[in-house]
Amino acid sequence: MNQIITLVKRELRSYFYSPVAYVFIIIFLLSTVGTTFFLGNFFNSNQASLEIFFLFHPWLYLILIPAVGMGLWAEERNTGTIELLFTLPISMMQAVISKFLAGWIFIGIALAMTFPMILTINYLGSPDQGVIFASYLGSFLMAGSYLAITCVTSSLTRNQVISFILSVIICFCMVLTGWGVFTDILNKLFPVWLTEIIATFSFSTHFNSISRGIIDSRNIVFFLSIIGGGLIINALILETKKAS
Repeated sequence: MNQIITLVKRELRSYFYSPVAYVFIIIFLLSTVGTTFFLGNFFNSNQASLEIFFLFHPWLYLILIPAVGMGLWAEERNTGTIELLFTLPISMMQAVISKFLAGWIFIGIALAMTFPMILTINYLGSPDQGVIFASYLGSFLMAGSYLAITCVTSSLTRNQVISFILSVIICFCMVLTGWGVFTDILNKLFPVWLTEIIATFSFSTHFNSISRGIIDSRNIVFFLSIIGGGLIINALILETKKAS
């Protein structure tokens, strides 16, 4: 456990030693504000709610999260520093968990910096604080799922651009499966029962449920399963690379 904590601290420091981290946070904050107030017409909704703010998160994460995670392993492989990591007295799973946690914490910091939205909505009205908390929790878990998928694609290639594109495609498919139009298309191609199973793997379906203030254990387990499965696959891929 101490080794993981040490590695997480080292990885987290590396984020903030780079100007890229600050650029990401600025872009993240500007994009969330822009989509909320301009695309979402926040003030015209006449609602003391952050529903519009969270509505765009699955789509913003499609670009922003892969941008954070695309170099986690691809850069290590490209520069050859991954060979040094293989020699450290830690298991591959510990290394994978450490890199993932550092990235997830960094994203969590960026998400926490949107707190002025909470202050704004409380100034304008009396929102349900439980719904706000649940929405932030759901957004954080969903971000972790995006990042876990990006960790897998990053471990598959030395090229960060390829990793980025692969993760965007995979995450886009997992967002789209929860949309009614896409479900209607699937119903024409597959039996209804199969379409319903496919829809259960939708990020948007589970996130929308949590963002309504319903913290259902099934939604929590879904995101944690995606994260856990992604990290296991990530470790297996790296073990294969190490053996070869």
